Amino acid sequence: MPRKITASMFISLDGVVEAPDQWHFPYFNDEMGAAVGASLNTAEVLLFGRRTYDSFAGAWPGREAAGGEEAGFAKQLGDMRKIVFSHGRPDLSWRNSEQARGDVAEVAAALKGEPGGDIALSGSVSVVRQLLAAGLLDELHLLVHPIAVRKGMRLFDEGEPSIPLKLLKSETFTTGVLNLVYGPDTAPPTGGYEEAAAALGE
Repeated sequence: MPRKITASMFISLDGVVEAPDQWHFPYFNDEMGAAVGASLNTAEVLLFGRRTYDSFAGAWPGREAAGGEEAGFAKQLGDMRKIVFSHGRPDLSWRNSEQARGDVAEVAAALKGEPGGDIALSGSVSVVRQLLAAGLLDELHLLVHPIAVRKGMRLFDEGEPSIPLKLLKSETFTTGVLNLVYGPDTAPPTGGYEEAAAALGE
């Protein structure tokens, strides 16, 4: 059975995924922590864009060393294989990190064909977009926060063709955050105005 690639994103009601540290934390609770942890528990490999990797590498090794309540999760991240997509020469001082050899689609397709645990992303918008466009993303986990941020990068940019998705799971947290899991829709619905009107009995 091929490995599964899953991506998890904090996203606002108006689709913003940029700088979640500026709007996400008021909505964090045990439910969200469990959801984030569950999406990583079956993964052996983490994929990163350069910016997200730098953010993670700047925070989690220090938390592991500090030995606080986040040390266990920090160690889990540190022990995983981490592959970074970058056109430059990133600082890969966080253990088990390596630079990708090839573009996103090539590397992801090769990883899916190898034995082992699943492959995960957290953030890394550009990588997620490329995986979606290539049809290589098996699950997209969106933690939709009940706030309109009104500025910043959206997850879905302008482009062709459209990407149909199928809702696999939904859950509502007590904070009002929606935990939505989507997968590729290989047989999306069809029809136009006439079919919609007929369904309404017009």
